[in-house]
Amino acid sequence: MAIRVLIVDDSPLMRALLQHRLEREADITVAGTAADAAEARQMIKALDPDVVTLDIEMPGMDGLSFLEKIMALRPTPVILVSGATEAGASATARGLQLGAVGCIAKSQLRVRPSEVVSDCPLAAMVREAARVRLAPPPGRPSVRAAGLAPAAATTTRTTTTTTTTATATTATTTGGGGGGALPDVIVIGSSTGGVEALHTLLASFPADCPPTLIVQHINGCFAGAIAQSFDRSARPRVMLAESDMPLECGTVLLAPGNDRHLQVAAAGARGLRCVLREGDPVSGHRPSVDRLFASLAATLGGAKGPGALGILLTGMGQDGAQGMAQLASIGARTIAQDQASCVVFGMPRAAIELGAAGEVLPLERIGPAIFTPAKAALA
Repeated sequence: MAIRVLIVDDSPLMRALLQHRLEREADITVAGTAADAAEARQMIKALDPDVVTLDIEMPGMDGLSFLEKIMALRPTPVILVSGATEAGASATARGLQLGAVGCIAKSQLRVRPSEVVSDCPLAAMVREAARVRLAPPPGRPSVRAAGLAPAAATTTRTTTTTTTTATATTATTTGGGGGGALPDVIVIGSSTGGVEALHTLLASFPADCPPTLIVQHINGCFAGAIAQSFDRSARPRVMLAESDMPLECGTVLLAPGNDRHLQVAAAGARGLRCVLREGDPVSGHRPSVDRLFASLAATLGGAKGPGALGILLTGMGQDGAQGMAQLASIGARTIAQDQASCVVFGMPRAAIELGAAGEVLPLERIGPAIFTPAKAALA
């Protein structure tokens, strides 16, 4: 069955461009187009689309205000379509925090003469968004179709997997450092739904947290605004990583974009530093979570491995699973977000199936498990 998309944009030209880009795909159909939030609201009720593309800047009710209403009243996977300006990037960061599952810059929608159908980043994003299952508001039955994501979270928020017995209240321990002392360094990977999840996780970090590095799959033109949004809401400093930055307590570094990999390297007497390396995509991504995790494992080795912590949050695909296995092999503590709290249970599932996740926890318990392990164990 084709993925049904509703396009919401006040520009007739942009609506036509988006429709043209999507209707070239055999598995995607444009169910309708709307010029403003009022029209879109009626079309969502009538058409029940699988995915909505939403312009941020519209007359009347703006895209962010409308996004809040969608998520509150009729949760539907939303892809934000934004300009790459500073204001547009900031609004996009806010939209991802509010629950949008993806974003694309209008500059990415240009048609290149040499382009083939499979090159379209919007189509790939729509396919990924269509696999997301969002929980309906409390007390309201789901109006979504049976869904495209296997065994994803619904109103009950309780699920099981075929390969792990972990539940939302009990962590399974298969290896790694376990609870106890604070880690010396933390590495985190996330993708679809990750910006919202990271806001939740970072809210539990103290101002003097261990040095932390994050790879979030996101278009590079939005990375700076997302780092700023984290920095405004979190107690530690959050900033974009730059090559040769020392890893320091109280600092969280976010991979800056899609042209280089974020990695960890030794820094002599200074301990550890981050480096940005060119290279082909790994596990389909650049920056890649696998590259970040593997570089930390290689740099620390077995002697210092138990001082590391690797965390895999919500996201499509398998990026990070192999790298987490390498971290586990040197004795690092490893945590995967559980299925019930994930927007997309892809990356964590892959790590669990590989036996790389030492613990499987709901999102809201990951922070307490790091910083107050004794209290978390009693919860």
